[in-house]
Order: sequence, then C-alpha cells, then structure tokens
Amino acid sequence: MAGRRRVFPGAAGVCLGLALLVGCGGAAPDSARADVERMLGRRATAVLERDETAYRSTEATTGAATAQLATGAAEFANLRGLPLASWSYDLTGFHRSGDRATAEAALRYRIRGYDKAPVTAVRTLTLVRDDDGAWQVAADEPSEKGTEQLWEQGAIRAVRGERSLVLGVGRSAAALREYAGLADRAVPAVTEAWGEDWARRVVVLVPESLEEMAGLLGAPASGYRGIAAVTTGEAGGSAKAPADRIVINPDAYAVLGGFGRQTVLTHETTHVATRAHTNAATPLWLSEGYADWVGYRGTGRTAPEVAPELRRAVAEGQLPAALPEDADFGFSDDSGELALAYEGGWLACRMIADRWGEVRLNEFYRAVGEHGKREGAVEGALKEVLGTTVDAFTEQWREYVRAQLG
Repeated sequence: MAGRRRVFPGAAGVCLGLALLVGCGGAAPDSARADVERMLGRRATAVLERDETAYRSTEATTGAATAQLATGAAEFANLRGLPLASWSYDLTGFHRSGDRATAEAALRYRIRGYDKAPVTAVRTLTLVRDDDGAWQVAADEPSEKGTEQLWEQGAIRAVRGERSLVLGVGRSAAALREYAGLADRAVPAVTEAWGEDWARRVVVLVPESLEEMAGLLGAPASGYRGIAAVTTGEAGGSAKAPADRIVINPDAYAVLGGFGRQTVLTHETTHVATRAHTNAATPLWLSEGYADWVGYRGTGRTAPEVAPELRRAVAEGQLPAALPEDADFGFSDDSGELALAYEGGWLACRMIADRWGEVRLNEFYRAVGEHGKREGAVEGALKEVLGTTVDAFTEQWREYVRAQLG
C-alpha cells in the first residue's frame, strides 16, 4: 500500500477501512497519467489505421481548443501520404493542474521499407479534460528541443522510385518524380564507388521553401540559404538506425542545372552510404571531400572546372598552407570561403584516388572512422593505409593543388 505506516492497537480497524480508499496514511494515486497514456495509444492506433473518427475523438472540441481540432484534422489528412510501418507515443513528462495538463512525449514512427528503427520527434502536448473526465489533446507541437515534421507543413505526397522514396509538400507528382530519377541514378553511382555495405536506397524530403527546410532542421533559414541539400542521420549509424533523410532546399536547388542537381543528390547519397563509418573521428575535409569526389567521379569534369575558387586563390599566390579545418565548413554569408573548403577537401580525396588508388581511398575513410575519436585518427590511418605522415601528406596535397590548378 502507498504510504503504509505503523498502526497502534485499537486503530487497526479504522486504518484498514481507510486503506481501501486512500492507502493508509497516503493520498489517492492520480490516474491521469495512465489515462493520458491510454488516450495516446488510441491516437497512435487511429493514425496507423487511418481512422479519422477515432483520431478526432482524442482532440479537444470546446473552448480555445477548437483551433487544435482544425489543426489536428488537417495534420491527420496530411499524414495520409506517408507510408507508415509504426507510430507510437512514449510519455516522458507529465504535469497536471486540475483539468489541464502539459506532457512531454517522444513520438516514434517508422517509414515502411526504409526505417530499421523509429525516428523520434520530441513533442509538447497541452491536454484538457472534458465533461466526462476524458483527457484530450488541445495542442500538439514540437518541443523546444524538437523540430517540425513534414506533415505539419502540408499534405505529404509520396513518390517511389526504384531505389528511393521522395516525400514532398506543395509539389506535383511530376516534380517529385524528377527527384526520384536523380536519386535512382545516384544510388548505383555511389555503390560503384563505395561498395555495397549500405542500404542502397534513400529517402528524400522536399519541403515547399527554404523556411520550411529550416523548420525541419530546427535551425535559422539564413544558415542554409546557399545550400542545395542537407543529409540528416545518426553519426556512426548502425544497421538498426532509422534511414537518413536528404532534405532539399528547393530555393537553392531550383537555380541549378541538370548536372548540378545530379551532383548534389549523388553527394548527399554518399553521406547516406558512408554514415556507419562517419563519426567524431572523421574530419569534414574527408567526409565532404569524399562525397564531392563521388559526386564528380566519372563526369569528366576537370579540377579547374570543379574548383574555381581555389584556382583563383592559387593564381593570386594564396596557396593554402593546410587542409581545411572543420570550422571552414560552417554555413555563413561567405560563400567563397565555404567553396574553398569543399574544393580543398575534394582535391585531397582526388589525390588519394589518383596516387594510391580508389580502393585505398575507401580503406582510408573507413580506417579513420574505426578510430572512434578525432585525436590520432587521421594520423593513424595515413600511416597504416597510405604509409605517410600528416606533414608529408599535406605537402603532397599542396603540390597537387598547385599542379592541378596552377
């Protein structure tokens, strides 16, 4: 019994009688949390079974909560295009005040055929109790540590390619099929370069605008203004991790030609393929340089064509003294500095492929990741795989840059 305490003779009968109601010496347990968990279970089942009536029964219908009723109905409709394998809520926090409550919940869902494990979206729920004592959702929003989900931005349209799933909002099926075609060509190109030890399929998200892209990523839109796409996923992701998402910036993507669009999708698909071997040990010059190397591999583009900013720097006598630092890859208003970092990383990986061979380049990438932490990772992989040192490799890279772009 909750709050059980010592009972003196003569008081036992009174105590036992009260215990049936409140527990001896304690307060009645609040069943609200369990009631909310059961309600969220019904809500999850309604989403999976596409049962709108059951879903609406979990939505508050009176007072200020009527706005949530309209929002919830719209989001339920927006979800119809998402091929779900699972959908559940895990209540992680609950604070009640009378007939109102605030809850923190981990929404976990899987996309059928792509996610080996659930994606987790952290939500804040405002709850109210109706006249019959049933708890209902008055608001369902991303928590402070969470991000928007695609269905909150509009109706999801799904297009399946041979090796891809494209999910878009505010896009025609024809437009999404173009993305699927690019992704379907990227997958075998990446497999040819990297190998077959990855899922060999990709999920592409196409929001309606840069602002919506930023909402999905939980960051200011200004940081992605010139970035055509970003890949999200778990560093060092295992076979049981949810599938990475390639998130498109439609504003930046629209100004690219056909070649640029394909290169971007192949670059981002490379990040998907290499995810299990990319972690804190991997410097950005290697992860971004390798993705660019795969993106341009087999295209016939020359070094001056791919690295115009670095070529300009070399022509002005500003040959870089060292490989790009991680900070050089930060999204900022200085697109020239960012281009120098990407071009420098690309040429480093291209040099390894040219001088040691593509197999050694892949072995080097994997060896760096196997180290698990940054300290000593590159140094060790350079020695073990390429038989060189950081200083010697850097000098070789500087000479390679000069020879290719001078």
